[in-house]
Order: sequence, then structure tokens, then C-alpha cells
Amino acid sequence: MSELSVEERYVAELKQSDIDHHVPTAGAMTNHILSNLMVAYVKLTQVKWYVKGPQTFILREAYQQLLDQNMQQFAELGELLLDEGQKPSSTTAELTKYAMLTEDGAFKYHDAATLVTATIKDFDTANLFVDRAIKLAEKEERPVLAAWLIDYRGSNNRHIRELQAYLGNEARFGLDEEDDDED
Repeated sequence: MSELSVEERYVAELKQSDIDHHVPTAGAMTNHILSNLMVAYVKLTQVKWYVKGPQTFILREAYQQLLDQNMQQFAELGELLLDEGQKPSSTTAELTKYAMLTEDGAFKYHDAATLVTATIKDFDTANLFVDRAIKLAEKEERPVLAAWLIDYRGSNNRHIRELQAYLGNEARFGLDEEDDDED
């Protein structure tokens, strides 16, 4: 049996990735989280660079802390996926393809409250994928991956609460949809 070429190995990886994303596995769902972390890095940077107003210095410091933690989480999660025998996305094109967070160049012109609110919503969106990945990791008996994801979920929850507090809100304000018409 001959060894596969580099190109053949990559084609096989892409084929398997496509299969894993159509019938989600813990690895595939976690790859979405990795991709979201990369987009979040860009968005957090945008806020740090462009935030305006009386709280600029405080917000820039807070966003630098979010950026530092984001890059640490990105690196840890990529390594963890490798430890689990998975192939984390490793190109900008792959990361962009699997990210569910979106960017907008005009976003930088919004006021500070809008920028912070968008960050809160991004953490909440990320949690949708985290919750699904935790369930899949537990189902697939991947306890280390599940534990990391649970810790990450807790970190996101803390950021949501702290950013909401900055805006004067309770932790889940505006995030949990409730149908008020059913009263």
C-alpha cells in the first residue's frame, strides 16, 4: 500500500470534515467554537481600537483582557482538538467557513453601548455551540473535551454578566426570548 500524497491527505481531511459537519461530532462542533474564537478576536480588537466616549480607557483595558483570554482559549482549544485526534481548522478560509459570528466594517462607528451589547450577544451565540459540543463530547465519552468546554461556557457566562453590568443590566437581559403575548 502506497502512502498518500500531501494533497490526497488534505482532500481526505476535507471529505471527513464535511461528513462530520453534516452529522455533527464533538470535534466538528468544537471546530465551530474554534472558528468563532478567531472571528471574536477580530471583533474584540475592533471594539478596543474604535470605542469612543467617557469610558474609553476602561473599556479598552477590559477588551484587552478579553483579547488576551480569547487567544489563550484559541490556542488551548486547538491543542485539545489535536489531543483528541481531531483536525482543527488551520487556515483563515477554513476558520471563516465554520464561524457563525459575523463581522461588519461599519460596526466600528457605533457608540460604546452598542459595541458592548454586540459583544454580549456574540458570547451568547458562542454558548449555543458550546452547549451542543458539551452534549456531543459527553455522548462520545470525551471527558477532557467536555470539561474544557464546560469551563469555557462558565467563562463566557462571566463575561456576559460583567458586560451586562457595565450597561446597567442583569446578566440575561435581552438574551432570553420570551413571548410576552401569551400572558
